[in-house]
Amino acid sequence: MLQEDMRLLCVTAVEDRLQANVRATLETLRDANVRTWMLTGDKLETAWVIAQNASLVTRRQRMYQVAVRSSGDEKERRREARQALQGYPQGKFNAPCLVLDGAALSLCVSHHQQLFMEVACAAPAVICCRCTPTQKAEIVQLIRMTQPKACTAAIGDGGNDVGMIQAAHVGIGIQGREGRQAALAADFSLQQFSHLGRLVLWHGRNCYMRSATLSQFVIHRGLIISVIQAVFSSLFYFAPVALYNGVLVAGYATIFTYGPLFSLVLDEDVSEPNALKFPELYRELQKRRYLSVKTFLVWTWKAVYQGCVIMLGGIVLFEQRFVHVVGITFTALILTELLMVAVEVKRWHPLMLLAQLLTLLVYLACIVALSSPDFAGGTMAIFDLRFMLSVPFAFRVTILTAASTLPIWCGKACSHYCSPRVVSKLS
Repeated sequence: MLQEDMRLLCVTAVEDRLQANVRATLETLRDANVRTWMLTGDKLETAWVIAQNASLVTRRQRMYQVAVRSSGDEKERRREARQALQGYPQGKFNAPCLVLDGAALSLCVSHHQQLFMEVACAAPAVICCRCTPTQKAEIVQLIRMTQPKACTAAIGDGGNDVGMIQAAHVGIGIQGREGRQAALAADFSLQQFSHLGRLVLWHGRNCYMRSATLSQFVIHRGLIISVIQAVFSSLFYFAPVALYNGVLVAGYATIFTYGPLFSLVLDEDVSEPNALKFPELYRELQKRRYLSVKTFLVWTWKAVYQGCVIMLGGIVLFEQRFVHVVGITFTALILTELLMVAVEVKRWHPLMLLAQLLTLLVYLACIVALSSPDFAGGTMAIFDLRFMLSVPFAFRVTILTAASTLPIWCGKACSHYCSPRVVSKLS
């Protein structure tokens, strides 16, 4: 029901100003090869002025507007939208900014999805004005559907941005004057838009690098001990005999490898000032070379090679008792895992060194404890302490550890020498 015969007493308005350092943040993200689209409910003139003030477009950059009639024959309006998209000058130097209003955007998203995405991805910047909250979410969903390799991040500060934030891969809410609805619905909440550069270039970089390294190390840790057991069983006609006691398997998955392995979350391949100073470094991560099928196969090959070397070498080098091969191979396995962590570390943190040292001390204490049947939980000891304190044992373990890790280290060194990373040029 509409109110009638009302008298206007006053009109209030909320000043919508750009926050500090918005221009510098967008320029930094542009240097990092991050594409920025502007989805707003403002009218065309207001949206264009904001885009210029925020450095989304340059002062001299032209505008290419896709406009259709708000009413009329539906087929004619579709044809106008298609002709307008086909007329965009793709591939030209200093291409114009693509601008769409709500009516044109609705037709493009509904009937010309492929053509619209082709033109929009070729444009240096895209501005969608007069967008409804539903249209904002539909655009994000369209990008995810048509560009499966793209990673979308939606940034908003109001309640009308909640749908868009929830539809993106990563939702970022800014606590502004319009309330906290966007911040509460987002994956990350920021006080200022300028914090976005640090979130992407520094925290995003570390998150990707550490997750890639840690996930592949977890696969390597589980696969190498499985390969050792498989080789052992195949050498003895696949007899159902476990090489390692359950206590050793549980210790290997926890106290013997947990500390050094998860200390990799502290690793940094570049300092924070350099990551923010050189946003071009972020482009290397967009190629997704650190977590792919290729890297998975490489780490699988490492685990298979090292497991075979440790088990076959242990069979050849052990002397008379079965407990000797257990001690030799398991000690070589622990040292191999510790050295592999050390090889992958790019910048040492004090807690990494502490984790390595504590793991070695804990393992030495377990050797003494598991040399007694009472601590081993069985009728016989797991380790032979007298043999493990001898020089032949140390010599055999050193040979196995060197044979399993030196070729891996040499291959990595040659790879870095022949194809150095961009980050290495900063040092």
